[in-house]
Amino acid sequence: MMTPIAADAATVGVLWRRDLLRFVRQRSRLFGALAQPLVFWGIIGGGMASTFKLPGADGLGYMEYFYPGILVMLVLFASIFGTISVIEDRHEGFLQSVLAGPGSRAAVVLGKSLGVSSVGLLQAALFLAFLPFTPFVVGSIDWITLAGMLSLGAVGLTAFGFALAWVIDSTQGYHAVMSILLLPAWILSGAMFPPSDDHPVLQGIMSANPMTYLVSGVRRAFYGQLPGGTTLSAAAWMDWAIVGGFACGAVALATYACYRKR
Repeated sequence: MMTPIAADAATVGVLWRRDLLRFVRQRSRLFGALAQPLVFWGIIGGGMASTFKLPGADGLGYMEYFYPGILVMLVLFASIFGTISVIEDRHEGFLQSVLAGPGSRAAVVLGKSLGVSSVGLLQAALFLAFLPFTPFVVGSIDWITLAGMLSLGAVGLTAFGFALAWVIDSTQGYHAVMSILLLPAWILSGAMFPPSDDHPVLQGIMSANPMTYLVSGVRRAFYGQLPGGTTLSAAAWMDWAIVGGFACGAVALATYACYRKR
């Protein structure tokens, strides 16, 4: 007879391992994990490089500015495409069999969040392999801050996606909602362009966007002291507090949604 803790640990482990194995065994996803960020970074970054100029940061080119935003994009896309399997698993009956098992529903949320987050972090790690081709100095990067920020962001975005997938019955509806919510949130996070004082409404939206502070935290890992105009965050502790609070709140929301009867 398994104890509740052992049952929860087994549930978390099975779901975590399942998402990782599905990613590794699908060669098209591995190819996309390498090609997609390079295409975004190369085309958008190359197109903006000649026109980008940030006051007070003359040595910062757009390719360098955009690189942290691409890392956040990777964990975001992983959360979107990873949690859509919640809907597919429900239609195929796999989710019902997991819920009928001895593990709690909180363990289901945690296992799925960790599995999809690990896929996103693995994709980010693959993209980091191209660091030698960037202006960044590998030894000057704060790797602990980078890993911590990306991990918290990945868990938060995945748990938020889980909560939405739990209440939406179709993959088409899920994609529509995510396109309205999360993709604009990434664009309005400072990932692609810096905040501007000339647009107070837009600046207010960016200030209320948790992803703004995720991008800011990732930038701090690369730049150390952030150049003026690249973020709305006043200090590193604010980045950690908001991103950590978002992750905890998203996990709580997903757990609450999972305990609701469908």
